[in-house]
Amino acid sequence: MQINIQTPSKTYPVYLGPEAMKHLTKYLQKRNYTKILVITDEIVANLHLDVLKQALPPSIESISYQVPSGEKAKQFSVYEACLTYALEQGLDRNSCIIAFGGGAVGDLSGFVAATYMRGIPFIQVPTTILAHDSAVGGKTGINHPLGKNMVGAFHQPEAVVYHTDFLQTLPESEVRSGFAEAVKHALIADPELLNFLMKNISDLKNIDQDHLIYILKRGIEIKAEVVSKDEKESGMRAVLNLGHTLGHVIEASAGYGKITHGEAVMTGIVYALYLSKEELGFSFPISQLESWINSLGYRLEIPSTLDFDNALSGMKRDKKSLGNKPRFVLLEKIGTPIVKEIEEDVLRNVFLSFLSRCQLNNR
Repeated sequence: MQINIQTPSKTYPVYLGPEAMKHLTKYLQKRNYTKILVITDEIVANLHLDVLKQALPPSIESISYQVPSGEKAKQFSVYEACLTYALEQGLDRNSCIIAFGGGAVGDLSGFVAATYMRGIPFIQVPTTILAHDSAVGGKTGINHPLGKNMVGAFHQPEAVVYHTDFLQTLPESEVRSGFAEAVKHALIADPELLNFLMKNISDLKNIDQDHLIYILKRGIEIKAEVVSKDEKESGMRAVLNLGHTLGHVIEASAGYGKITHGEAVMTGIVYALYLSKEELGFSFPISQLESWINSLGYRLEIPSTLDFDNALSGMKRDKKSLGNKPRFVLLEKIGTPIVKEIEEDVLRNVFLSFLSRCQLNNR
């Protein structure tokens, strides 16, 4: 199936399904790229690079470059190495980069494309569930030791080719990481999707393929609708960051890659829901959601090394913060998110209460 993403700067297709690679071939055959650079990671290269290469038209010279897997890819040194390789291989302004991998590879590759010769085309070919969110919308970037995704640019892809057969090789931890973003989409925009998830998904190791494609499609549609109205996060696009304010702090505190993005975000989502209850009277039964989340294998926990003061410092560096004051995505009800500045004493009280709850549940 094809989903069209419309933004003020660009309109582009997302091809989704088990036959998506055919669309990549057809798409590239219509372009006059001088060279294609595939940026991928070591794991994806071993599993799927031959499949991708078969989809690339022989009329266009193609090369590949491998980076570390996961968040280790999003470092300044790796970013610089990609630029150096592109220069050594003679990429020009009519060349194209293909981001082939999960969210980290997509973020890195997009940032390389955004900054190489002040911007060249790139195509997202995601291989994880998590990337159904990150591959759409044009956010690219790398991490800084003081914060996740703090260095980057908005650079929309030319196309997204989501070949769902690649998802069959994902380890359960990566399925769990990506599924957190699906839950996020449901919470901020679609009560019916949330009901569908809670009713039909009881085992992340055995998700029905038709269900999975439906979930990915709805997530992409929700993301597309938000991005079409606010491409560069000047307003409502911030609602897509539900759970990310604390989630990013957890990732940084544990060390990037030690806790998956989705695991950290899921903990951040539940914290944001308790803040919503405190600040807005959010009435959804959070404990019911927690029980379902736990049944799927998530561990809602905050690292023992992360006390509130350190967490607060990290949350103040969040990109939504203004004037060094943390702002959170909260829910008035399912499908009705708002962005709100929260007082420090409220953040502290809910944090300590949530920390105690996490410790009790994980005994």
